[in-house]
Amino acid sequence: MGLLTPAARVNGRRRYTRDHVIHVMTIIRAKAGGMSLEQIREVLNVTGQAERRALLQRHHAELERRLEEISASKRLIEHLMECDADDFTQCPAYRRMVESAAGLQNLHEDTCVI
Repeated sequence: MGLLTPAARVNGRRRYTRDHVIHVMTIIRAKAGGMSLEQIREVLNVTGQAERRALLQRHHAELERRLEEISASKRLIEHLMECDADDFTQCPAYRRMVESAAGLQNLHEDTCVI
């Protein structure tokens, strides 16, 4: 992928520096943050600060969107862990949470959803 350059050899062994470690950790954190190897390469190779900032802002917006989805899922799971309903899909609080997430809160009960 061209993300890493081999370290120089000294007496036949590669010698890695702190810069190598920083570079590898940058790749690991970016990957853990959901960036593809192509996106990571693009960020590492971009020449201008404005262009790098624009790339990172797009990724940041995607992370924010994913965090919202994760938070909503977490709230549903937390409710279900405490819910006493035999059929949680019929629990009024659960239904409100799901309907809100699906954008159905203003529909009437007899409205067909396609």
